[in-house]
Amino acid sequence: MSSDSIQQAIIMGNVASISTDVNQLLNEGVNSQNILDEQLLPGMAIVGDRFKRNEMFLPQVLMSAQAMQTAIDILKPHLAGNSEARQRQTVIIGTVKGDMHDIGKNLVRIMLIGAGFEVIDLGVNVPTQRFLEATTQHQAAVVCLSALLSSTMNNMKDVVATFRNHSDLKDTKILIGGAPVSHEFSQNIGADGYAPTAPAAVERVQQLCGQ
Repeated sequence: MSSDSIQQAIIMGNVASISTDVNQLLNEGVNSQNILDEQLLPGMAIVGDRFKRNEMFLPQVLMSAQAMQTAIDILKPHLAGNSEARQRQTVIIGTVKGDMHDIGKNLVRIMLIGAGFEVIDLGVNVPTQRFLEATTQHQAAVVCLSALLSSTMNNMKDVVATFRNHSDLKDTKILIGGAPVSHEFSQNIGADGYAPTAPAAVERVQQLCGQ
């Protein structure tokens, strides 16, 4: 099977096809890390690039994200026991307390996975303490905060301030995003960056991780 078939399944958001193809490769003895690095990640990179250039739109990207998540779910047990699996940097992501919106967050999550990061999704309405606990537990390199409401974006300020006042976590890189958020707001609250789109979030996380 060529890598083109899996890449096309990712690009087209074909969940049934991706499931069959990934399982077939595993049954043929193909290394799970190779499937991820050489076939799935390049396919999702194409999706991210096309989305950035407005050649793909949100519904299509969400279908691609679902296909990618399906493939990752199949590979996870094999990657966990794979001696060749490389160490991936961990990113914590969540929507801040009081905010129940998750479409943008979910898109960033899957595109970060597609870029090779280990992503811990805390969901929506996440209190500050939960971000701290998860960052400590998973030794995360970056924390991504999402908010879609102007009434909840100020909760980002509380999260950032709590991290900056924590002796062990004060240097944690924090990236923020969401419709009411801006680069200026990011600077005002002491975050390390702002991303207006999912592809921009991936690029900014890569920069913060020195990639």
